[in-house]
Amino acid sequence: MKKIIFIISLFIISINSSFGAHIKGGFFNYEYLGPGSGTNLRYRITLTVYMICDPNPGQLSNPINFSIFNAGNNTFIQNASVNITQQYNLAKTQDEICITGDQTGCYYTVVIYDLASIELPATPSGYIVAYQRCCRIAGINNIVSSGSVGNTFAITIPGTASGFETNSSPAFAINDTAVVCAGSYFQYSFKATDKDADSLAYSFCSAYQGASQGDPSPATASNPPYSSVPYQSPFTGFSPMGFGVTINPLTGLISGVAPAATGEYVVCVCVNEYRNGILIGTTRKELHIRVGDCNPLTALLNPRPTFCEGIIPAIVSFQNDATGNPPGVEYVWEFGDPASGALNTSTLPSPTHTYADTGTYTIKLKVSLSGGMCSDSTTLKLKVYPGFFPGFVYNGSCFTNPYQFTDTTKTTYGAVSAWSWNFGDLSTLADTSHIFNPQWTYPSPSTKTVTLIVANSKGCVDTLVKTVDIIDKPTIAVAFNDTLICIPDAVQLNATGTGSFSWTPLVNIVGANTATPTVNPTADTWYYVKLTDNGCENNDSVHVRVVSGVTLRAGADTTICLTDNAQLSATGNALSYQWTPAATLNNPNIANPMATPVSALTTYTVTGFIGSCSTTDDVIVATVPYPVALAGPDQTICYNTSAQLNAVHDGSSFFWTPTNYLDNPNILNPVATPPRTTTYVLSSFDTKGCPKPGRDTIVVRVNPKVIAYAGKDTVVVVGQPLQLQASGGSSYVWSPTTGLNNPNISNPVGTYTNNMDSIQYKVVVADDIGCADSAFVKVVVYKVLPTVFVPTAFTPNNDGLNDVVAPIMVGIQKLNYFSIYNRWGELVFTTTQNKKGWDGTIGGRLQNTGVFVWMVSAEDYSGQKIFLKGTVTLIR
Repeated sequence: MKKIIFIISLFIISINSSFGAHIKGGFFNYEYLGPGSGTNLRYRITLTVYMICDPNPGQLSNPINFSIFNAGNNTFIQNASVNITQQYNLAKTQDEICITGDQTGCYYTVVIYDLASIELPATPSGYIVAYQRCCRIAGINNIVSSGSVGNTFAITIPGTASGFETNSSPAFAINDTAVVCAGSYFQYSFKATDKDADSLAYSFCSAYQGASQGDPSPATASNPPYSSVPYQSPFTGFSPMGFGVTINPLTGLISGVAPAATGEYVVCVCVNEYRNGILIGTTRKELHIRVGDCNPLTALLNPRPTFCEGIIPAIVSFQNDATGNPPGVEYVWEFGDPASGALNTSTLPSPTHTYADTGTYTIKLKVSLSGGMCSDSTTLKLKVYPGFFPGFVYNGSCFTNPYQFTDTTKTTYGAVSAWSWNFGDLSTLADTSHIFNPQWTYPSPSTKTVTLIVANSKGCVDTLVKTVDIIDKPTIAVAFNDTLICIPDAVQLNATGTGSFSWTPLVNIVGANTATPTVNPTADTWYYVKLTDNGCENNDSVHVRVVSGVTLRAGADTTICLTDNAQLSATGNALSYQWTPAATLNNPNIANPMATPVSALTTYTVTGFIGSCSTTDDVIVATVPYPVALAGPDQTICYNTSAQLNAVHDGSSFFWTPTNYLDNPNILNPVATPPRTTTYVLSSFDTKGCPKPGRDTIVVRVNPKVIAYAGKDTVVVVGQPLQLQASGGSSYVWSPTTGLNNPNISNPVGTYTNNMDSIQYKVVVADDIGCADSAFVKVVVYKVLPTVFVPTAFTPNNDGLNDVVAPIMVGIQKLNYFSIYNRWGELVFTTTQNKKGWDGTIGGRLQNTGVFVWMVSAEDYSGQKIFLKGTVTLIR
């Protein structure tokens, strides 16, 4: 797969001072202009310098000196002062659509010092032209302590001895605005052109250091030869971006996978110029290339092992293994399976494909952006041979003998062809094998982790890991370690394990060399078993106890309360039990069943067994009914009243709980006066044999206290309907009934005539059981038209009398406002509430004696609007 991915040489702009950390690279080139005066030769010499964008005046030296040296002996000849002839910013105006990140903006400032013409005497050795400046920026990835390392730009003009004194050097293009992304493939051109059509050969070479922090801009460059910058290992001048980046010697194209670490890298390229196979000279171009945190559009399918999972048809999942692609990527997949028809392609980012047959398939992936303006593609060879199932088993008796490992891998296609065993023996490095069914002997018992990597002839590879217990002796187990038999019975012993068995003693035993001998001893006997497996031994034992008969006791007779349970408990040496009658037992075949008899007397018989021997015994369980206790029906009473309890029982004694609020808890008919709902329990005892009391409960519910409310006293005018409103219960009775439309509801309406001045009503409020309370309300009847009364004076002195001036509404249903103004017409108080008044202050300040104007807007009970005004006198 060939990937052409654009790169960007981005440079860290870090200005440590007005003179340092600004040069980004550069190169010299010269051009032969013709003969000069006498034997002189005339040249044009140009220095192109890459700097940080928009350098400050201290960084932008003007003019500078080109230092000229004799190329034969490196002696200084002269300085040539050169001014800046051109300066511009090299920038991107739009992002590369195939690369993520913001790439626009200035990359660096290009400064050109052009010595348009200089005459130099023709000499055999020629000349070296040099310029030095310090310093580079700090933190360059491939240079040690780069912040203190300067630059030397130099070029050699050949002399007459070479015959090439009229040569013109190659010239590099100035187009360094590509994007380099960390860890991604890139190409970066250092191509040069040659006026004389000479052959050019490109190579990496070491960048030169020069000048210093103490003398960052020397008037004269130091004498050649020049030394290499100190490269940070593993980088060198010939591998400035790592071994994954190379340069094409014919084209000058740098390519490869950029370093994973972002940052700047010094790259220097030397162009050797040949004519007729003879080297004329070398031209150098140095740049600081920045590797950025970006991602180019990439199609990547990492190599895969053979697909071996499951069975045919095989469902295989795919995805682009490249990460960080720009948004909006379009996908085109081809699965190399033409027989699948239209399903052979997909445009999904992560598709699946079902292969109906085995084989080797070529997978193709193309990713693109902007309708195909930017794309990348790749291919992958995929083998599909499912049905590969790794497995192994092992067998061993103890650590002193070899453990046998057996491969049980199954493969549907091809054959199992390779094994790599690791037996997990940490005492050696030789615990491996590559055969089908190996053996390994471990030095000590422990738990080992055994790993098998297995492959087949179709390329399937899988790993299986198992934990293996390496034991110090073979595993043996007996079905029981202790048993009981009755003469003349026999019992079969039972041992398990791998190997041969031998039992001792050889008395009353049949099959002593088997795992399951039969024994019939006449006395208690210990039988010992030994398991032998390839020289490894283990032992166990069984104790056979022998009796001549069964001992059994059913337990003592007992009395319980009817409906209660009785725990039966047989004792003795029996191995099994059988109780009758079984109907009232939870389990008739255990020594201690739970009995729930329903008759006054029940005899339970138990039989105990040891093999063919048995015996029986009985136990009688008597039942006595619980004493009868009747506390009476539940009662409901009014708050702060009493309830008469009336209980009966058939026992010999009783008691009440709780005794709180009972006038006499020692009688069956006490009076209860609880303040809240209370449950009383009557417990009755007798002496008939049931040790437990009979119980009954009575709940005395106490209704909440009734609190009657008749409403606030009020005033009306003759003919005005008045809606009364009582609360506190579920039934209401008003008296007297004068003027009321219904005296038996909570909210009757009253109307009044001229012959009434006032009337006081009493309302009796009751709850659902008749608990009652009463309340009163007074109605004053004004024989006037509906109006709002306002006092003519008030004395706000906090004596509780006439401290506020407030409206008093008669026959009014709504107060729109009651407002008070001072003599300057300023509002000092307003309200919409009846009987809410002004206290003679404004903003908390007391007002002096004076006359104030009030205004009232209201609506009477019939909806008629009323407007009144007057004056009130504040008296201090």
